[in-house]
Amino acid sequence: MNMKAIALGQYEGAKYHPFTNIDHELQAIFEHVIKVEYTDDYAVLQEDKLEGYDLFISCADFSDLEIPEDQVQALISYVKKGGGLLAIHNGISLQQSKELEKLIGGMVTGHPEYTSLPIRYNHGNHPIVENFSDFTIDEEPFRFELSPHESAVILAEYEHDGQRWPAAWAHTYGSGRVVYLMPGHHLPSFLVESVRKLIRNSGMWAARGYVE
Repeated sequence: MNMKAIALGQYEGAKYHPFTNIDHELQAIFEHVIKVEYTDDYAVLQEDKLEGYDLFISCADFSDLEIPEDQVQALISYVKKGGGLLAIHNGISLQQSKELEKLIGGMVTGHPEYTSLPIRYNHGNHPIVENFSDFTIDEEPFRFELSPHESAVILAEYEHDGQRWPAAWAHTYGSGRVVYLMPGHHLPSFLVESVRKLIRNSGMWAARGYVE
């Protein structure tokens, strides 16, 4: 297991999505394929720190604090040069920077109440989801405004109130790869086997590892 990832989340100070215990689930999900370290310090977003990792996992929570420009540029440079970025649910909070919103490929515009959601895969168009089965999960249904990249593929959609919304997407960015996954509101989401498989394959694809 030579591949390494660093995951960023918030603990006690998290307003909506605490990282407590989710960090350990990420370690378990990637066991034997990627060694996952974790931090709550945005200072990890520096080129010399990120370059030692194959994958950056954003579980950052929504906050009023701006991300300093040097940290924004460090993450963009990391991906552009070949790093992998996996943003899970609230990890899209990096959208507070317009440039990072464009890197991820979309922004959250709001969400209805937590509810049961059917997740439907778009098979045949991406190795991440090639052999996956549709599933239903209790989840917070984020709604998005997308700014898709030319290479963007919608991996899955969810149905709510008669409409379909993106539940996962992937694209390339420079020499790097980016995946966003909507499921992941709180710890129970990370205990669903279908979600665990999706996270693992997404992280492996983004880090250019073997996708099962």
